Amino acid sequence: MMSAQQIAARTAWGEARGEGVSGMQAVLNVIQNRVMHPGWWGRDIVSVCQANQQFSCWNRQDPNRAKLLSVTDKDPQFCVALHLAEKMNGSALPDLTGGADHYFDCRGGRPFWAQKKFYRKTIGHHAFYRVGLHGDGQ
Repeated sequence: MMSAQQIAARTAWGEARGEGVSGMQAVLNVIQNRVMHPGWWGRDIVSVCQANQQFSCWNRQDPNRAKLLSVTDKDPQFCVALHLAEKMNGSALPDLTGGADHYFDCRGGRPFWAQKKFYRKTIGHHAFYRVGLHGDGQ
């Protein structure tokens, strides 16, 4: 059984390993922000990361799923993700996203929830939003 820290690191690696340190950190920030404001997306790291259709790398049909389940600490990017997840667990990971609880890859289509009033910033190829339970994006 994987620890919550392992699941968070695998989520960051699966979602943003091509985005470098700041991209993986931003995914972890979204996880952290969701945990801090529990809702339909989960109440803790594991439920947030593995909620149905939330982080695509955990979707059964996603090719990243097999990769994230088999990656080891021999992969340098995964080592970075593990280190960042450890910082997140210790509440020592700065939030690069401005409180974002959602994001999407800008290279695909814009999802219905990505309204301008919720936008926070773009990091790499991901646009970050604070939608959640905040209604007004605040």
